Amino acid sequence: MSGPVKTRRVLSLSTLFPNAAQPRFGIFVAKSLEALQRDTHWETVVINPIGLPPIAFGRYRSIAQAAQDGRDFGLEVHRPTFSLIPRVGGRLNPRAIARTVIPLARRLHAEQPFDLVDAQFFYPDGPAAMMVADALDLPFSVKARGADVHYWGARSYGRTALLETANQAAGVLAVCEALADDMATLGMDRSKIAVHYTGLDHDLFRPLDHVGLRERVASNFGIPIARDDTLLLTVGALIERKGQALVIKAMGGVPGARLLLVGRGDDRNCLAKLAQECGVADRVHFLGSLDPSTLPPLYSAADAMVLPSASEGLANAWIESLACGTPLVITDAGGARELLRSADAGVIVSRTVRGIAEGIRQVTGHPRPAEAVAKAVEAFSWEANGASLAAYYDGLVGKP
Repeated sequence: MSGPVKTRRVLSLSTLFPNAAQPRFGIFVAKSLEALQRDTHWETVVINPIGLPPIAFGRYRSIAQAAQDGRDFGLEVHRPTFSLIPRVGGRLNPRAIARTVIPLARRLHAEQPFDLVDAQFFYPDGPAAMMVADALDLPFSVKARGADVHYWGARSYGRTALLETANQAAGVLAVCEALADDMATLGMDRSKIAVHYTGLDHDLFRPLDHVGLRERVASNFGIPIARDDTLLLTVGALIERKGQALVIKAMGGVPGARLLLVGRGDDRNCLAKLAQECGVADRVHFLGSLDPSTLPPLYSAADAMVLPSASEGLANAWIESLACGTPLVITDAGGARELLRSADAGVIVSRTVRGIAEGIRQVTGHPRPAEAVAKAVEAFSWEANGASLAAYYDGLVGKP
């Protein structure tokens, strides 16, 4: 069945996008653009620049092999490579991306003109998209997701680049009101920033029957889960900002609790060592990076999803957990207060070991009906996300 007639075209630039080596990387960007392409009058072409060091060693070998053009998520995707210096070359990346992308963008634009250039991440994508848009003489839009603003905005050259990009953009998006306010504090025009909430696959993320669910999780992952265990789940990259170390330390104050950590990152070994030092290693389990299809049973089996982030936009893990009927124990980061509008959804705690332990006891001591928890995110969907993005783009260029 054919979709809507395409009357507008957007060139979307995103360093965050899944590829063969990193199939879950930027999956939320892919799902949003997939909905835009499938359900609206906007034709979407993606350029996913892939950064590689001069010598593709270690993990970069598989990433280099994944730099292949194709059609993914119903989208035309181009994956040119640009040169980067890992860890220290951040200020160079926007121009490196632009140099690589502009010739490709010009060719695509000559074949079939675009109406708009879009950046799905504020840095380095935003400044690069600004240069691409200038080369094509087109307006551009840029979206902020949280870490891109908080991390780069704390560096003088990053803040300068962010503000110049926001000033030149035809429109600016943020994933939540709190992030939009942070952007205004940084110096951006608040009246220019629109909020664009993430989406959700309700067919995948929904409350599952708890009968036999824990036994299934225990069997699938080889974890000894007792019937009366308090089962905690933390979903996120294993990095300091996400706060897994604080959750591990809090385990000492929650006897009978078992923690499942989903994600991978540089802090994996340090966190395992910390669990040993805290005497809770037998109750802390590292599950690695998992496909989204394997997450609903974990969310549904857990008594709480605990994520004490130092900063966030609007974490997808928050949305997914609530959709599966599992309440949150989270810090006052990003859009937390925009999501936890009812007691059923969970609690906001201080980013301290004591505060997290108390929050866990508070949530797990008063179980909520799964349907009541899930109600907190009933308005989120990828269809709504795609439709609102199309309406926003129309406001920038006009609907023919």
